[in-house]
Amino acid sequence: MSEAKTLMLYNTLTRQKEAFEPLDHNRVRMYVCGPTVYDFAHIGNARPVIVFDVLFRLLRHLYGEDHVKYVRNITDVDDKINARALRDFGSEITSGSLSLNDAIRKVTEKTANQFHADVAALGCLEPTVEPRATEHIEGMIKMIQSLIDKDHAYMSSGSEGREILFDVASMEHYGELSKRKLEDQQAGARIDVKDHKRNPGDFVLWKESTVDQPGWEGTFLIAGDRVHIHGRPGWHIECSVMSAAHLGETFDIHGGGLDLIFPHHENEIAQSCCAHGTERMARYWMHNGFVQVEGRKMSKSEGNFVTIHDLLHTDKFGGRKWPGEVLRLAMLMTHYREPIDFSVKRLEEAESILAKWRHCEPEGGVISSEVLGALADDMNTSSAIQLLHRMDRNSDFAATAQLMGLLPPKAEMVMDEAEVVRIVDQRLAFIRDKNWAEADRIRDELLSQGIQLKDSKDSESGERITTWEVKR
Repeated sequence: MSEAKTLMLYNTLTRQKEAFEPLDHNRVRMYVCGPTVYDFAHIGNARPVIVFDVLFRLLRHLYGEDHVKYVRNITDVDDKINARALRDFGSEITSGSLSLNDAIRKVTEKTANQFHADVAALGCLEPTVEPRATEHIEGMIKMIQSLIDKDHAYMSSGSEGREILFDVASMEHYGELSKRKLEDQQAGARIDVKDHKRNPGDFVLWKESTVDQPGWEGTFLIAGDRVHIHGRPGWHIECSVMSAAHLGETFDIHGGGLDLIFPHHENEIAQSCCAHGTERMARYWMHNGFVQVEGRKMSKSEGNFVTIHDLLHTDKFGGRKWPGEVLRLAMLMTHYREPIDFSVKRLEEAESILAKWRHCEPEGGVISSEVLGALADDMNTSSAIQLLHRMDRNSDFAATAQLMGLLPPKAEMVMDEAEVVRIVDQRLAFIRDKNWAEADRIRDELLSQGIQLKDSKDSESGERITTWEVKR
C-alpha cells in the first residue's frame, strides 16, 4: 500500500467492519454486478456504479493502478432480450446466418452504448474488464455439469419444460450471507415455487426453451445419460462463471445493491463454492443502500421512474437538465450504506457546492491525509466531502477531489480523437436526415464528456461544418 492507511470495509457476510487484506497485494480483485441492458439504466442503477467507482479509485491509489482488477458485467441474457432478438432477427437465427449471440448484440447495442455514455458522464472510470453473459454460455454449462457431478443439482420437469435446479439443501451453509434459515427460504423474485422442486428455495440453473423461444444448446451428463436441453441459463449462474473466469475461484470484493443480497448473491455463493469446492467465493461483500425519489419508492406506476439519461438530457426531473458531476456528488453526500432520498433539493445543494469548488489550482498537489482517512473508514464519502469544504482551493484540494472523481482534470478526454470524429460524422448524418432528436442527443452526450461542438457553414458551399474542442 502506498500510504499507512488501514482500509476498513463493512462486510455484509460478517455484519461488521473489517480491515481489508487482499489475497494478493499485487492483484487486488473486485467484481460488481452490472446492468441488464434491456432498457436504459435508472438512477437506482447509478448508485452502485458511482459507489464502486470511488472504491476502485481508492484501491488504485492505495495499491497502484496496475495492481487492481475491477470486473463489472453486462447481463444480456434475459427472456425479454431473447424475445426481441427473435422478433427482430428470427429468420436469420433460424437460417443460421446470424447466431443468437450476434442477434442479442444487435438488440442490446443501443442500451449498452447508452449505459456507457451515462456512466462516463457521471465521472466513472471504465472497469478493467466488462464481460457479457452471452460470451460465457459454455462456461455456465460446464459449471452446471460440475454441480450435477457433485450432487448439488438435479433435473426435473415442470409445466414449462425441463429444468436443472440447484438443491439448496445440499449446501450446509446456504443462507449465510442473507442470514436466512433454509426453512424460511422463498425461491426469490424471479422464480415461483413449483411442485417439481425438491425444496421451495431450489433455483434454476438451466431452463428449457420452447420451440418458438431462442436458446442455446446445452448437453449434460445426468445419471450416465447424455441429456440435450435447448434452453437458457438461470439468473444467478452468469456472475458465478464470469467472476471465476476473470478473477479466479476466490477473490477479494463482491459488490452490488442491497436488493441483491437475496436471492442473487446468496445463490452465487452457493453455485461457486459448491462447484469449486471452496469455502468462500468473495472474502468481502459490500452492498449500497436503496434510492428513493422525492421520498417515494421509485416505480413506473408511481410516475417517478427516472433514468440517468432523463436526468442528463431532459427536463423531466426538476424542469431542467443536470450535469453528471452534480448527480455524482448528490450520491456521495450520503454514506453508501445508508438510503438516499434523491430529490431536486439534493441536486440543487450539490450544484451549489460544486460552484464553490470551481476555482482551484488544477495541477499537482497531494491528497489530503484527513480525506483519505475518511475514505479508508468504510468509504465515508459524506465525511470526506465535509473535510473538502474546509480545505483551501489549492492544488491539494484538486488532487483530493479528483481521487473521488468529483473534479476531473480540466483537459481530460474520455475518448480518442478518431472516436470523436466518428461520432461527429454520425451526428452530421442524422442532421442530413433531419433526425434532430438523435443529433441533439449526440451533442449533449459529447458535452457531458467534456467535448464541445460548434456548428457553422462553409462560406462557399453552404454545407454545415462541425468543429469540436475539449472544454477547459
